[in-house]
Amino acid sequence: MTSETQAKETDGFHLVIDALKLNDIDTIFALPGIPITDFLRIAQGEGMKVISFRHEQHAGNAAAAAGFLTQKPGICFTVSAPGFLNGLTALANATTNCFPMILISGSSEREIVDLQQGDYEEMDQLAIAKPLCKAAFRVLHAEDIGVGIARAIRAALSGRPGGVYLDLPAKLFAQTMNADAGKKSLIKVVDPAPKQLPGADAVKRAVDLLKGAKKPLVILGKGAAYAQADAEIRAFVEKSGIPYLPMSMAKGLLPDNHAQSASAARSYVLAEADVVMLVGARLNWLLSHGKGKTWGGASSKEAGKQQFIQIDISPTEMDSNVAIAAPLVGDIGSCIGELNKAMGSGWSKPPADWTGAIADRKDKNLTKMAETLSKNPPVMNFHSALNVLRNAVKANPDAIVVNEGANTLDFARSIVDMYEPRKRLDVGTWGIMGIGMGFAVAAAVVTGKQVIAIEGDSAFGFSGMEVETICRYNLPVCVVVFNNNGIYKGTDKNLSGGADMAPTLFVKDSRYELMMQAFGGVGVRAATPEELQKAIDEAVASGKPTLINAIIDETAGTESGRITSLNPAAAKKAAA
Repeated sequence: MTSETQAKETDGFHLVIDALKLNDIDTIFALPGIPITDFLRIAQGEGMKVISFRHEQHAGNAAAAAGFLTQKPGICFTVSAPGFLNGLTALANATTNCFPMILISGSSEREIVDLQQGDYEEMDQLAIAKPLCKAAFRVLHAEDIGVGIARAIRAALSGRPGGVYLDLPAKLFAQTMNADAGKKSLIKVVDPAPKQLPGADAVKRAVDLLKGAKKPLVILGKGAAYAQADAEIRAFVEKSGIPYLPMSMAKGLLPDNHAQSASAARSYVLAEADVVMLVGARLNWLLSHGKGKTWGGASSKEAGKQQFIQIDISPTEMDSNVAIAAPLVGDIGSCIGELNKAMGSGWSKPPADWTGAIADRKDKNLTKMAETLSKNPPVMNFHSALNVLRNAVKANPDAIVVNEGANTLDFARSIVDMYEPRKRLDVGTWGIMGIGMGFAVAAAVVTGKQVIAIEGDSAFGFSGMEVETICRYNLPVCVVVFNNNGIYKGTDKNLSGGADMAPTLFVKDSRYELMMQAFGGVGVRAATPEELQKAIDEAVASGKPTLINAIIDETAGTESGRITSLNPAAAKKAAA
């Protein structure tokens, strides 16, 4: 092939890269291996940022978090079969949480897979992925790469965002075609997530319901945070005067110390509210499905006395658990904008007896919390350690908090206040462990901001090896491992009386900080609040990869955290 001929041709490698670049995607999260290693080398050579991980699941989690933070689909590349399966957990989780991401995996050739002839890592990946994501596509010919990338982007972003799988057989990368024809085959996706205005009658119905409410409540979900309609949401909340309750990843849409925040009176407002407006939140298990005692009902199956307004871009979400009296179908920015217009200038704020009752309970609970946080036990517990992190985030409101664990997650949600939107990333709808280091890497890479990862020692174990990734890219990530020697706590016993440790126990006094030191980062052991405070201050000031091994009382913690009801044995034990 002459140089003149080469200049007129392109190949699958470059067409994929050019298609991503054309759509303003400049970062890839991946794990190299056959058949994508050369692709990643070429992509980096062409100016793309390639972040290489130690396990595909964490690369996928990073792509999902990047999608949530940027409103562009995060891109994860994996190898075939086992690598694809490792990434699939992250893809399914992204779809469940409505995070836009695209999992792109190399694969075996169709003619071998279909005849089951035993190719290297042979697997029908497209068929496996389809039930677990919004859409799945396969590209077989170089001239279709532009269409495949465009369809994946549009599917990931349109309507309710989510995960998309794109299958690229190994043979595709080496295919060549005329360079001019290849350029023309690429597609820049126009308006993949168009605004969707709610109907005027739907807006009026919602406003009328709010006007007649004696005890209204707004619940903000992570969909509200993803929407980046921050100004409109704040204007609505403050103009309406309605108390609001943020779900964990919506914390910071308005500062947690805002006068209308009802977080410190959560149980009271959920049980007592008569009209509840859901903004980018779903009535799933995290909100007791809108039923039962949480909502003032007499039994776990009984719906409460509330009427619901729900803002969601998916009409099929309405009535999924209880009747929705006023569905508002549309994108959150447009729906809130229309509500702001419809409220007009003569809006009456909620009755003072409702807001006053909430304020009283808030003051009581916050006072009680302050007393608890002020204690300094001989060995740190969750409260005394998280009080340090609470102060660190208050001093650095621009930092992004990543949070996972059982007790570590539950306590941090209520103790660590957030002040800016999209600064908190956690386990989300499924409540899965293992998102920590992937989310932390993505947050640092796509924002350039300081990241503070608050990790239970069990949760950290799922992705702990990625501290090498954090060090390799010299990211401003401070990982704080709450070390209480086990899952939930470090005091469980082997019921047989044998020598083996109980299933929930870890090696006593594990030196997690040495892992970060091993890769050139900063590792610190902190056994007191003062040591923890010093370590965090130094980590934030330096921006260096840091891991703090925070020693927690091994008797601290409860079985299953705050979801004991989902663990039959623990629930029976608690009842006894």
